[in-house]
Amino acid sequence: MRQVVITPTIRRRIVGTIFVVSSLVSAAQIAYFTLTSIIATDLSGSETLAGVPSTLSMVGRAVSAYPIGWIMGRFGRRIGLSWGMLLGLIGTLVSAWAIGSGSFWGFSIGAGLAGAARGAADLGRYAAAEVNPPESRARSLGLVVFAGTIGAIVGPLLVSPSTQMASAFGLPADSGPYLIGAIFSALSLGITYIFLRPDPLFLSKEYDQAEEAATAADGSVNRSASQLFALGNVRLGIAAMAIGQLVMVMIMVITPLHMSNAGHGTRDISFVIMAHTLGMFGLSTLTGWFIDRIGSIAVVVVGAVILIIASLLSPFVGSVAGLAGALFLLGLGWNLCFLAGSTLLATGLLPGERGRVQGTSDTLSSAAAALGSLSTGLLFAAGQLLLVSAVGLALSLGLFAAMFLFRREKPMSASSITET
Repeated sequence: MRQVVITPTIRRRIVGTIFVVSSLVSAAQIAYFTLTSIIATDLSGSETLAGVPSTLSMVGRAVSAYPIGWIMGRFGRRIGLSWGMLLGLIGTLVSAWAIGSGSFWGFSIGAGLAGAARGAADLGRYAAAEVNPPESRARSLGLVVFAGTIGAIVGPLLVSPSTQMASAFGLPADSGPYLIGAIFSALSLGITYIFLRPDPLFLSKEYDQAEEAATAADGSVNRSASQLFALGNVRLGIAAMAIGQLVMVMIMVITPLHMSNAGHGTRDISFVIMAHTLGMFGLSTLTGWFIDRIGSIAVVVVGAVILIIASLLSPFVGSVAGLAGALFLLGLGWNLCFLAGSTLLATGLLPGERGRVQGTSDTLSSAAAALGSLSTGLLFAAGQLLLVSAVGLALSLGLFAAMFLFRREKPMSASSITET
């Protein structure tokens, strides 16, 4: 294939396309997530099964990340992302059908398939990064992650009008958010397939020629999976994202119950979660700039420190303002670890290697989210938020151990030595 020169216009179109798709997927997911546990309880007749669809959604997100990443590395980013959007479209339609049919397991299976769309959208951040020079990739990653802010704002606003729309067409009102999700998935599929051209996989070769020469010089071409996952930067990037995800989910998921038990109402809980969401997404562009200035590894350290502070504060602050501050820091710590870890996997790897590594990393991060969601209730029952936060603190400290191990590993390639 003839090499295509990356012009500013092409770069803006690629990054803009991925930003729009990420915004649509995020808004749709948050819209139907709002009613998921309520619908699950109604369909199953049991509160004990309320979390099954959400857990299967996380499982679907985890299981789909590696094969989609493999497709992205073999056939191109556009094809891989399009398959993810198609699975999301099928999943939301199945869930909407199951609500009308009264099928709990149909609803749960649909939720699992819908999770694949979010997994694909998350992988899209790497496609946005690789059409930019290595020294500015973190800013592109930050911009795409910032799309989550749009979803956090728009998603809840879609719930009421979507239920009214469904009722107007004679459908169950609760199916409305899933129908909106299907519409947004279809739009995302079309936008991805039409506008994600030229494919970022082939565009990135413009920046990777120097890196290929460097890797050839140190004998690291055609690396196997075991060789790739033995690299220090890869290990640290995966650890930063997986541990940050686990700590964030454990504390975030259980905080509403902690606040409810302490006598706080829905308005107070919503305010705290809003502050948390702002910490997760609102400063993403600044985080990207920060990474480009001081390096990914330093930002992982800062993120770990902030997660430690959030873990220490969460069980001991009782006011709404205090909890909002602690949860904001929790979200910010996740943001720093997530973006810095992503940047470590967006540089120093060849185009054919990235899909496997990035897909595996997102699989592990999604699995960590599912583990955090399932385990936090057990920890809370055993020792309230104090025990949950203590586990989060221990995991955050583990990132410093990962840093120490990384310092003893060889860098990815000659081109990434500056990262250390």
